[in-house]
Amino acid sequence: MSRFSDAQWDAKGGSSVSVDTVKKSKKSSAGQKENTSTENKSTYKFKTKELSFNCRQLSAMLTSGLTLVKALDILSKEQENDKAKKIWVDIYEQVQKGESFSSALEKQDDAFPPFLKSMVNAGESSGSLDVVMKRMEAHYDKENKMNNTIKGAMIYPIVLLVLTVAVVLVIFVGIMPVFEPLFEGTEVNVIARFLMAGSDFVVKRWPLLIIGAVLIIAGIIYALKVPSIRYKIDTYKITMPKVGPLMVKIYTARFARTLSSLYSSGIPMVECLERSSAILNNLYITDKFKQVVDEVKQGESLSSAIQRTEIFESMFCSIVFVGEEAGALDEILAKSADYYEEESDSAVQRLVGLLQPLMIIILGITIGLLLGGIYPAIYESLGGLENL
Repeated sequence: MSRFSDAQWDAKGGSSVSVDTVKKSKKSSAGQKENTSTENKSTYKFKTKELSFNCRQLSAMLTSGLTLVKALDILSKEQENDKAKKIWVDIYEQVQKGESFSSALEKQDDAFPPFLKSMVNAGESSGSLDVVMKRMEAHYDKENKMNNTIKGAMIYPIVLLVLTVAVVLVIFVGIMPVFEPLFEGTEVNVIARFLMAGSDFVVKRWPLLIIGAVLIIAGIIYALKVPSIRYKIDTYKITMPKVGPLMVKIYTARFARTLSSLYSSGIPMVECLERSSAILNNLYITDKFKQVVDEVKQGESLSSAIQRTEIFESMFCSIVFVGEEAGALDEILAKSADYYEEESDSAVQRLVGLLQPLMIIILGITIGLLLGGIYPAIYESLGGLENL
Protein backbone atom coordinates (compact mmCIF):
# COMPACT_ATOMS: atom_id res chain seq x y z
CA MET A 1 0.00 0.00 0.00
CA SER A 2 3.00 2.33 -0.02
CA ARG A 3 2.19 3.50 -3.51
CA PHE A 4 -1.00 5.11 -2.19
CA SER A 5 0.65 7.12 0.59
CA ASP A 6 0.46 10.36 -1.37
CA ALA A 7 -3.28 10.02 -1.63
CA GLN A 8 -3.55 10.30 2.18
CA TRP A 9 -5.67 7.21 2.62
CA ASP A 10 -5.04 3.75 3.98
CA ALA A 11 -6.33 0.32 3.01
CA LYS A 12 -9.55 0.87 4.89
CA GLY A 13 -10.23 4.21 3.28
CA GLY A 14 -8.95 6.19 6.28
CA SER A 15 -7.17 9.49 5.98
CA SER A 16 -4.19 11.18 7.56
CA VAL A 17 -6.12 14.43 7.29
CA SER A 18 -8.37 15.02 10.28
CA VAL A 19 -12.09 14.41 9.89
CA ASP A 20 -12.90 17.93 11.12
CA THR A 21 -10.63 19.47 8.50
CA VAL A 22 -12.29 17.47 5.75
CA LYS A 23 -15.76 18.41 7.00
CA LYS A 24 -14.85 22.11 7.12
CA SER A 25 -13.42 21.90 3.63
CA LYS A 26 -16.63 20.27 2.40
CA LYS A 27 -18.81 22.88 4.06
CA SER A 28 -16.84 25.76 2.54
CA SER A 29 -17.62 24.55 -0.98
CA ALA A 30 -20.96 22.89 -0.24
CA GLY A 31 -23.00 24.87 -2.70
CA GLN A 32 -20.87 24.21 -5.76
CA LYS A 33 -20.07 20.58 -4.87
CA GLU A 34 -23.65 19.66 -4.09
CA ASN A 35 -24.79 21.06 -7.41
CA THR A 36 -22.06 19.19 -9.25
CA SER A 37 -22.79 15.91 -7.45
CA THR A 38 -26.53 16.26 -8.00
CA GLU A 39 -25.97 16.90 -11.68
CA ASN A 40 -23.68 13.88 -11.98
CA LYS A 41 -26.09 11.59 -10.18
CA SER A 42 -29.11 12.54 -12.23
CA THR A 43 -27.65 12.84 -15.72
CA TYR A 44 -25.19 10.04 -16.41
CA LYS A 45 -24.73 6.31 -16.00
CA PHE A 46 -21.58 4.58 -17.22
CA LYS A 47 -21.94 1.89 -19.88
CA THR A 48 -20.12 -1.43 -19.68
CA LYS A 49 -17.70 -0.38 -22.44
CA GLU A 50 -16.77 2.77 -20.51
CA LEU A 51 -16.41 0.83 -17.26
CA SER A 52 -14.06 -1.64 -18.94
CA PHE A 53 -11.92 1.19 -20.33
CA ASN A 54 -11.77 3.08 -17.02
CA CYS A 55 -10.90 -0.04 -15.02
CA ARG A 56 -8.18 -0.96 -17.52
CA GLN A 57 -6.65 2.51 -17.30
CA LEU A 58 -6.72 2.54 -13.50
CA SER A 59 -5.25 -0.95 -13.30
CA ALA A 60 -2.38 -0.05 -15.64
CA MET A 61 -1.55 3.17 -13.79
CA LEU A 62 -1.76 1.65 -10.29
CA THR A 63 0.35 -1.34 -11.34
CA SER A 64 3.00 1.00 -12.74
CA GLY A 65 3.34 2.66 -9.33
CA LEU A 66 1.25 5.82 -9.68
CA THR A 67 -0.72 6.94 -6.65
CA LEU A 68 -4.47 6.65 -6.75
CA VAL A 69 -4.89 10.44 -6.72
CA LYS A 70 -2.56 10.87 -9.69
CA ALA A 71 -4.25 8.00 -11.54
CA LEU A 72 -7.69 9.55 -11.02
CA ASP A 73 -6.40 12.93 -12.16
CA ILE A 74 -5.07 11.43 -15.40
CA LEU A 75 -8.22 9.35 -15.90
CA SER A 76 -10.49 12.38 -15.52
CA LYS A 77 -8.53 14.22 -18.23
CA GLU A 78 -8.85 11.28 -20.63
CA GLN A 79 -12.68 11.29 -20.57
CA GLU A 80 -14.22 12.34 -23.87
CA ASN A 81 -17.75 12.68 -22.48
CA ASP A 82 -18.22 15.93 -20.51
CA LYS A 83 -20.64 14.36 -18.01
CA ALA A 84 -18.28 11.45 -17.35
CA LYS A 85 -15.42 13.90 -16.99
CA LYS A 86 -17.31 15.86 -14.29
CA ILE A 87 -17.95 12.67 -12.35
CA TRP A 88 -14.30 11.60 -12.39
CA VAL A 89 -13.17 15.11 -11.46
CA ASP A 90 -15.53 15.02 -8.49
CA ILE A 91 -14.16 11.60 -7.45
CA TYR A 92 -10.59 12.87 -7.83
CA GLU A 93 -11.27 15.90 -5.63
CA GLN A 94 -12.95 13.78 -2.92
CA VAL A 95 -10.10 11.23 -2.81
CA GLN A 96 -7.56 14.05 -2.76
CA LYS A 97 -9.27 15.43 0.37
CA GLY A 98 -9.05 12.11 2.18
CA GLU A 99 -12.15 10.16 1.11
CA SER A 100 -11.70 6.51 0.22
CA PHE A 101 -12.16 5.58 -3.42
CA SER A 102 -15.15 3.36 -2.67
CA SER A 103 -16.81 6.13 -0.65
CA ALA A 104 -16.32 8.58 -3.53
CA LEU A 105 -17.92 6.10 -5.91
CA GLU A 106 -20.87 5.62 -3.54
CA LYS A 107 -21.54 9.36 -3.59
CA GLN A 108 -22.10 9.22 -7.33
CA ASP A 109 -25.33 7.32 -6.75
CA ASP A 110 -26.28 5.28 -9.85
CA ALA A 111 -23.40 6.38 -12.09
CA PHE A 112 -21.50 3.19 -11.17
CA PRO A 113 -22.99 -0.30 -10.61
CA PRO A 114 -23.11 -1.68 -7.03
CA PHE A 115 -20.89 -4.58 -8.12
CA LEU A 116 -18.00 -2.26 -8.98
CA LYS A 117 -18.40 -0.37 -5.70
CA SER A 118 -18.24 -3.62 -3.73
CA MET A 119 -15.13 -4.78 -5.57
CA VAL A 120 -13.37 -1.45 -5.06
CA ASN A 121 -14.18 -1.58 -1.35
CA ALA A 122 -12.76 -5.11 -1.17
CA GLY A 123 -9.65 -4.02 -3.08
CA GLU A 124 -9.03 -1.16 -0.67
CA SER A 125 -9.49 -3.40 2.36
CA SER A 126 -7.10 -6.05 1.04
CA GLY A 127 -4.58 -3.60 -0.43
CA SER A 128 -4.93 -5.06 -3.92
CA LEU A 129 -6.86 -2.34 -5.71
CA ASP A 130 -4.73 -2.70 -8.86
CA VAL A 131 -5.55 -6.42 -9.07
CA VAL A 132 -9.24 -5.77 -8.50
CA MET A 133 -9.28 -3.14 -11.25
CA LYS A 134 -7.74 -5.68 -13.62
CA ARG A 135 -10.46 -8.19 -12.76
CA MET A 136 -13.13 -5.53 -13.26
CA GLU A 137 -11.69 -4.65 -16.64
CA ALA A 138 -11.95 -8.30 -17.71
CA HIS A 139 -15.44 -8.62 -16.22
CA TYR A 140 -16.90 -5.59 -17.96
CA ASP A 141 -15.10 -6.40 -21.19
CA LYS A 142 -16.81 -9.79 -21.28
CA GLU A 143 -20.11 -8.20 -20.23
CA ASN A 144 -19.80 -5.69 -23.07
CA LYS A 145 -19.05 -8.45 -25.59
CA MET A 146 -22.11 -10.38 -24.43
CA ASN A 147 -24.31 -7.29 -24.73
CA ASN A 148 -22.95 -6.63 -28.22
CA THR A 149 -23.65 -10.24 -29.17
CA ILE A 150 -27.25 -9.90 -28.04
CA LYS A 151 -27.72 -6.57 -29.81
CA GLY A 152 -26.12 -7.84 -33.00
CA ALA A 153 -28.25 -10.98 -33.00
CA MET A 154 -31.43 -8.92 -32.51
CA ILE A 155 -30.85 -6.71 -35.55
CA TYR A 156 -32.43 -9.10 -38.04
CA PRO A 157 -35.63 -9.76 -36.02
CA ILE A 158 -36.02 -6.02 -35.40
CA VAL A 159 -35.62 -5.29 -39.12
CA LEU A 160 -38.30 -7.90 -39.86
CA LEU A 161 -40.59 -6.37 -37.23
CA VAL A 162 -40.15 -2.87 -38.68
CA LEU A 163 -40.74 -4.24 -42.18
CA THR A 164 -43.93 -5.96 -41.03
CA VAL A 165 -45.27 -2.76 -39.47
CA ALA A 166 -44.32 -0.81 -42.60
CA VAL A 167 -46.16 -3.31 -44.83
CA VAL A 168 -49.30 -3.06 -42.68
CA LEU A 169 -49.21 0.75 -42.84
CA VAL A 170 -48.71 0.71 -46.61
CA ILE A 171 -51.67 -1.65 -46.99
CA PHE A 172 -53.99 0.41 -44.81
CA VAL A 173 -52.88 3.90 -45.87
CA GLY A 174 -51.68 3.50 -49.46
CA ILE A 175 -53.25 0.44 -51.07
CA MET A 176 -56.74 -0.03 -49.60
CA PRO A 177 -57.94 3.56 -50.22
CA VAL A 178 -56.99 3.13 -53.90
CA PHE A 179 -58.89 -0.14 -54.34
CA GLU A 180 -61.87 0.77 -52.16
CA PRO A 181 -63.88 2.31 -55.07
CA LEU A 182 -63.64 -1.01 -56.91
CA PHE A 183 -65.43 -2.72 -54.02
CA GLU A 184 -68.53 -0.53 -54.24
CA GLY A 185 -71.57 -2.44 -55.45
CA THR A 186 -69.82 -5.80 -55.21
CA GLU A 187 -70.00 -8.56 -52.64
CA VAL A 188 -66.60 -8.61 -50.94
CA ASN A 189 -65.22 -11.39 -48.73
CA VAL A 190 -64.55 -11.19 -45.00
CA ILE A 191 -60.84 -10.47 -45.46
CA ALA A 192 -61.53 -7.52 -47.75
CA ARG A 193 -64.09 -6.09 -45.31
CA PHE A 194 -61.56 -6.44 -42.49
CA LEU A 195 -58.87 -4.67 -44.53
CA MET A 196 -61.23 -1.85 -45.48
CA ALA A 197 -62.33 -1.38 -41.88
CA GLY A 198 -58.71 -1.34 -40.74
CA SER A 199 -57.77 1.14 -43.45
CA ASP A 200 -60.67 3.43 -42.55
CA PHE A 201 -59.69 3.36 -38.87
CA VAL A 202 -55.99 4.07 -39.52
CA VAL A 203 -56.67 6.92 -41.96
CA LYS A 204 -59.42 8.66 -39.99
CA ARG A 205 -58.50 7.83 -36.39
CA TRP A 206 -54.71 7.68 -36.41
CA PRO A 207 -54.43 9.92 -33.29
CA LEU A 208 -56.21 7.18 -31.32
CA LEU A 209 -53.59 4.68 -32.48
CA ILE A 210 -50.78 6.92 -31.24
CA ILE A 211 -52.51 7.47 -27.90
CA GLY A 212 -53.18 3.75 -27.59
CA ALA A 213 -49.55 2.86 -28.36
CA VAL A 214 -48.30 5.36 -25.77
CA LEU A 215 -50.72 3.98 -23.14
CA ILE A 216 -49.66 0.39 -23.89
CA ILE A 217 -45.96 1.24 -23.60
CA ALA A 218 -46.56 3.20 -20.39
CA GLY A 219 -48.62 0.31 -19.02
CA ILE A 220 -45.86 -2.19 -19.76
CA ILE A 221 -43.24 0.02 -18.12
CA TYR A 222 -45.45 0.44 -15.05
CA ALA A 223 -46.23 -3.28 -14.89
CA LEU A 224 -42.53 -4.14 -14.91
CA LYS A 225 -42.09 -1.94 -11.84
CA VAL A 226 -44.78 -3.81 -9.89
CA PRO A 227 -42.92 -6.52 -7.91
CA SER A 228 -45.66 -9.17 -8.17
CA ILE A 229 -45.96 -8.79 -11.96
CA ARG A 230 -42.21 -8.59 -12.44
CA TYR A 231 -41.78 -11.74 -10.33
CA LYS A 232 -44.17 -13.70 -12.58
CA ILE A 233 -42.45 -12.45 -15.73
CA ASP A 234 -39.00 -13.32 -14.37
CA THR A 235 -40.24 -16.77 -13.36
CA TYR A 236 -41.62 -17.40 -16.83
CA LYS A 237 -38.30 -16.34 -18.39
CA ILE A 238 -36.52 -19.42 -17.06
CA THR A 239 -39.43 -21.88 -17.15
CA MET A 240 -40.94 -21.27 -20.58
CA PRO A 241 -40.29 -23.98 -23.20
CA LYS A 242 -37.31 -23.57 -25.54
CA VAL A 243 -36.41 -20.08 -24.28
CA GLY A 244 -36.06 -20.98 -20.57
CA PRO A 245 -32.97 -23.23 -20.86
CA LEU A 246 -31.24 -20.65 -23.05
CA MET A 247 -31.89 -17.89 -20.50
CA VAL A 248 -30.53 -20.14 -17.73
CA LYS A 249 -27.22 -20.48 -19.59
CA ILE A 250 -26.93 -16.69 -19.84
CA TYR A 251 -27.73 -16.29 -16.13
CA THR A 252 -25.25 -19.06 -15.21
CA ALA A 253 -22.41 -17.35 -17.06
CA ARG A 254 -23.04 -14.01 -15.36
CA PHE A 255 -23.51 -15.58 -11.94
CA ALA A 256 -20.30 -17.65 -12.17
CA ARG A 257 -18.22 -14.70 -13.39
CA THR A 258 -19.54 -12.34 -10.71
CA LEU A 259 -19.24 -14.86 -7.86
CA SER A 260 -15.69 -15.72 -8.92
CA SER A 261 -14.64 -12.06 -8.98
CA LEU A 262 -16.21 -11.28 -5.61
CA TYR A 263 -15.02 -14.42 -3.83
CA SER A 264 -11.43 -14.13 -5.08
CA SER A 265 -11.32 -10.58 -3.69
CA GLY A 266 -11.91 -11.82 -0.15
CA ILE A 267 -15.54 -10.79 0.21
CA PRO A 268 -17.55 -13.10 2.55
CA MET A 269 -19.51 -15.82 0.77
CA VAL A 270 -22.89 -14.57 2.04
CA GLU A 271 -22.32 -11.11 0.56
CA CYS A 272 -20.95 -12.70 -2.63
CA LEU A 273 -24.15 -14.68 -3.09
CA GLU A 274 -26.40 -11.70 -2.41
CA ARG A 275 -24.62 -9.47 -4.89
CA SER A 276 -24.12 -12.18 -7.52
CA SER A 277 -27.83 -13.03 -7.57
CA ALA A 278 -28.87 -9.36 -7.55
CA ILE A 279 -26.73 -8.54 -10.59
CA LEU A 280 -28.79 -11.01 -12.66
CA ASN A 281 -31.75 -8.61 -12.39
CA ASN A 282 -34.26 -11.45 -11.95
CA LEU A 283 -36.61 -11.23 -8.95
CA TYR A 284 -37.36 -14.97 -9.03
CA ILE A 285 -33.66 -15.88 -8.77
CA THR A 286 -33.05 -13.22 -6.12
CA ASP A 287 -35.91 -14.62 -4.04
CA LYS A 288 -34.61 -18.18 -4.40
CA PHE A 289 -31.15 -17.10 -3.28
CA LYS A 290 -32.52 -15.83 0.02
CA GLN A 291 -32.95 -19.50 0.89
CA VAL A 292 -29.44 -20.25 -0.40
CA VAL A 293 -27.96 -17.51 1.80
CA ASP A 294 -29.82 -18.81 4.86
CA GLU A 295 -28.60 -22.37 4.26
CA VAL A 296 -24.99 -21.26 3.72
CA LYS A 297 -25.15 -19.28 6.98
CA GLN A 298 -26.23 -22.48 8.73
CA GLY A 299 -23.21 -24.36 7.37
CA GLU A 300 -24.71 -25.96 4.27
CA SER A 301 -22.39 -26.34 1.29
CA LEU A 302 -22.92 -23.93 -1.58
CA SER A 303 -23.30 -26.70 -4.16
CA SER A 304 -26.10 -28.38 -2.19
CA ALA A 305 -27.87 -25.09 -1.53
CA ILE A 306 -27.94 -23.97 -5.18
CA GLN A 307 -28.87 -27.50 -6.30
CA ARG A 308 -32.12 -27.24 -4.33
CA THR A 309 -33.11 -24.01 -6.08
CA GLU A 310 -33.52 -26.02 -9.32
CA ILE A 311 -32.39 -22.99 -11.32
CA PHE A 312 -28.95 -23.99 -12.59
CA GLU A 313 -27.95 -27.10 -14.49
CA SER A 314 -26.75 -30.13 -12.54
CA MET A 315 -23.36 -29.89 -14.25
CA PHE A 316 -22.79 -26.40 -12.85
CA CYS A 317 -23.73 -27.55 -9.35
CA SER A 318 -21.26 -30.43 -9.71
CA ILE A 319 -18.54 -27.98 -10.78
CA VAL A 320 -19.20 -25.88 -7.67
CA PHE A 321 -18.99 -29.02 -5.54
CA VAL A 322 -15.60 -29.92 -7.01
CA GLY A 323 -14.37 -26.37 -6.38
CA GLU A 324 -15.45 -26.53 -2.74
CA GLU A 325 -13.79 -29.90 -2.20
CA ALA A 326 -10.55 -28.79 -3.88
CA GLY A 327 -10.45 -25.44 -2.08
CA ALA A 328 -10.23 -23.60 -5.39
CA LEU A 329 -13.79 -22.36 -5.81
CA ASP A 330 -12.81 -19.01 -7.36
CA GLU A 331 -10.58 -20.61 -10.02
CA ILE A 332 -13.13 -23.26 -10.97
CA LEU A 333 -15.90 -20.66 -11.11
CA ALA A 334 -13.77 -18.52 -13.43
CA LYS A 335 -13.20 -21.49 -15.76
CA SER A 336 -16.87 -22.47 -15.68
CA ALA A 337 -17.77 -18.83 -16.43
CA ASP A 338 -15.61 -19.01 -19.58
CA TYR A 339 -17.42 -22.18 -20.63
CA TYR A 340 -20.90 -20.84 -19.98
CA GLU A 341 -20.10 -17.54 -21.69
CA GLU A 342 -19.36 -19.50 -24.85
CA GLU A 343 -22.57 -21.41 -24.29
CA SER A 344 -24.37 -18.09 -23.77
CA ASP A 345 -23.25 -16.86 -27.18
CA SER A 346 -24.68 -20.00 -28.73
CA ALA A 347 -27.81 -19.64 -26.62
CA VAL A 348 -28.35 -16.08 -27.85
CA GLN A 349 -27.99 -17.22 -31.45
CA ARG A 350 -30.49 -20.03 -30.89
CA LEU A 351 -32.87 -17.67 -29.10
CA VAL A 352 -32.79 -15.26 -32.02
CA GLY A 353 -33.11 -18.22 -34.36
CA LEU A 354 -36.50 -18.91 -32.76
CA LEU A 355 -37.64 -15.33 -33.37
CA GLN A 356 -36.63 -15.09 -37.02
CA PRO A 357 -39.07 -17.72 -38.38
CA LEU A 358 -41.83 -16.22 -36.23
CA MET A 359 -41.32 -12.76 -37.73
CA ILE A 360 -41.18 -14.21 -41.25
CA ILE A 361 -44.44 -16.07 -40.64
CA ILE A 362 -46.12 -12.88 -39.38
CA LEU A 363 -44.89 -10.98 -42.45
CA GLY A 364 -46.10 -13.76 -44.73
CA ILE A 365 -49.53 -13.83 -43.09
CA THR A 366 -49.83 -10.06 -43.50
CA ILE A 367 -49.04 -10.20 -47.22
CA GLY A 368 -51.32 -13.22 -47.59
CA LEU A 369 -54.21 -11.25 -46.09
CA LEU A 370 -53.60 -8.49 -48.61
CA LEU A 371 -53.66 -10.92 -51.55
CA GLY A 372 -56.65 -12.86 -50.20
CA GLY A 373 -58.67 -9.70 -49.64
CA ILE A 374 -57.88 -7.63 -52.73
CA TYR A 375 -57.45 -10.11 -55.59
CA PRO A 376 -60.94 -11.71 -55.41
CA ALA A 377 -62.53 -8.25 -55.32
CA ILE A 378 -60.45 -7.18 -58.35
CA TYR A 379 -61.50 -10.25 -60.31
CA GLU A 380 -65.17 -9.62 -59.46
CA SER A 381 -64.86 -6.01 -60.56
CA LEU A 382 -63.19 -7.00 -63.85
CA GLY A 383 -65.89 -9.61 -64.42
CA GLY A 384 -68.55 -6.95 -63.97
CA LEU A 385 -66.85 -4.76 -66.59
CA GLU A 386 -66.84 -7.63 -69.11
CA ASN A 387 -70.63 -8.03 -68.73
CA LEU A 388 -71.20 -4.40 -69.69
